[in-house]
This record gives sequence, structure tokens and C-alpha cells, in this order.
Amino acid sequence: MIITPAELQDLPTLLSFRQEAAAWLRGLGSDQWSRPYPADKLSATIEAGTVFMLRDGHTTVGTITLTPDAEDGLWTGEELAEPSMFVNKLTVARAYAGQNLGGRLLDWAGARAHRAGARWLRLDAWTTNEALQRYYLEQGFTHVRTVCEGMAVNGGPRVSGWLAQRPARPADDGFTDRTPAPARLPLAA
Repeated sequence: MIITPAELQDLPTLLSFRQEAAAWLRGLGSDQWSRPYPADKLSATIEAGTVFMLRDGHTTVGTITLTPDAEDGLWTGEELAEPSMFVNKLTVARAYAGQNLGGRLLDWAGARAHRAGARWLRLDAWTTNEALQRYYLEQGFTHVRTVCEGMAVNGGPRVSGWLAQRPARPADDGFTDRTPAPARLPLAA
């Protein structure tokens, strides 16, 4: 499997991944991702070069967004002073579930963050999805705190404020990485 930067032509695939994941989560009794994510915001992240696609031959099987930019109102000034990168929108196609592709994408993100000079790989998860929170804990993340105040990126009250982090570190994810080298973070030594 290879990992590549997303292109604007991947937008329909990314939107369908989100719809598929929302339907699956709804079946589990979760309201996660029940509000559509604005396509223009997703396009902007693709153009910024922060969205990556995992491909198995000609089939796109997963995606992860990795950015040096934290969502407003989640992390303290002291935390933001530490070189960090942030994971968003990690999704694996249901047909590929159960193969630890999400864990391997997190390892890839942690290694990329490490190469960029990050100390931390951080994320915010859905505040009511305890199964997802357990998953991240099993992936080596430590819960920092839960933030419920503020507004969600796609409107309405904040719903994704369960904050967690783990050290950014080299890892053998087993993917063929066809992404450009990450830019060094401004705070990285």
C-alpha cells in the first residue's frame, strides 16, 4: 500500500468516506460526523497539502489529515509552544476495517511529525465516542483533557474536544511513502 498527498480530484472520495463512516457510527449509536463537513473546507486542506490518501493499487482505502495547525480553543498557549502536529479526519474504508490500517496511519503520522521536528502527535476526538477514545488510548495516546466549550468547525457546538497526545517518533508503518518530505516546524530545534 502506498500513501500519497491528496489531490482535488480526491474530494468526492473523501466526502464519501465521511458519509460511510457516519452511517457506520450511526449504526453503533453514535452521532459522530452526523453533520456534513463543508466541501470547501476540505478542499482548502487538500490545497494546503495536509491531507493524505492510503491506496491499495487503484483503490483508496484510507485517509488522514496531518497539520501543524491546531484548532482554535483546544490547546493551551503552553502546549502550543511545544512543537506538535495534529491528526484529523482519520478514516478507513469499511471494506478494509480490522487490518490495523488506522494504527499504521497513526504510526506514519507520528514518524512524519518526528521528521518535521515535532515533539507531540496530538488529536481531538469526539467527546461522546468512548470506543474511539479507548482506541486512541490503545494506540499509545494519553488523554490530556476534554474541552466542551466553543464552536465546531462545521457549525454548532463543539463535539470533538477529547484531547490526547503521544510522542512523535520514528515507526515502521509498512507503507510505501510517496509524499514529499515534511517542512520543519518553526519551533523545532
